[in-house]
Amino acid sequence: TPITAGTWTAACAAANATLEATDLVRDGGEHAVYALSRPPGHHATGNRFGGYCFLNHAALCAANLATKGKVAIVDVDYHHGNGTQEIFYARGDVLFISLHADPAWEYPLYWGRADETGSGEGHGATLNIPLPRGVQNADYLRHLSAATQRLRAFAPTYLVVSVGFDTWKNDPLGTFQLSAEGIGAIGACLAELALPTVIIQEGGYDVPALGDLAVRFLAPFA
Repeated sequence: TPITAGTWTAACAAANATLEATDLVRDGGEHAVYALSRPPGHHATGNRFGGYCFLNHAALCAANLATKGKVAIVDVDYHHGNGTQEIFYARGDVLFISLHADPAWEYPLYWGRADETGSGEGHGATLNIPLPRGVQNADYLRHLSAATQRLRAFAPTYLVVSVGFDTWKNDPLGTFQLSAEGIGAIGACLAELALPTVIIQEGGYDVPALGDLAVRFLAPFA
């Protein structure tokens, strides 16, 4: 993960965009706000950067919202959000759910297995759903629907979504086979939870496709 002359400026701007979105949901009465934050953040832990992530935007958002109530984080990036998991692993007031490529063969390799469920007060507040290569819309949405049942039982006050469009079938770094309609259906499934929501951009590397995919994902929240 390189650091260049503009890295800190970009990372701070991305974090500030996320915190502005957080304020709008927490204090401004907005139902859902999208933070277009780049570089991404979900691989950054409490004391390490990695995976082209420097500051963990989802963690900044969730820690802020948790002062007002329980928070659920749903990470639908292609890669596991290991940094977010690490930060909240021992906390029971933040539920972390991640659907991602199986770390048996995909980055970040050392985190994201199904038997990682939290520790101490956070035992049971981490839910990892590793998925195989080539997963398509129906299977992905089936797993997401099951995860939302767990989320509803947790009864959070707020929802934080780490969204990566590297689940798209033509993404150069991913192996999933989700269509644009499938990505829109993920947004619809999360919007149906009807929670005050902050949506934070993570991965997605088919640059010409990102605008359309973002609109499809966000439209159900509007």
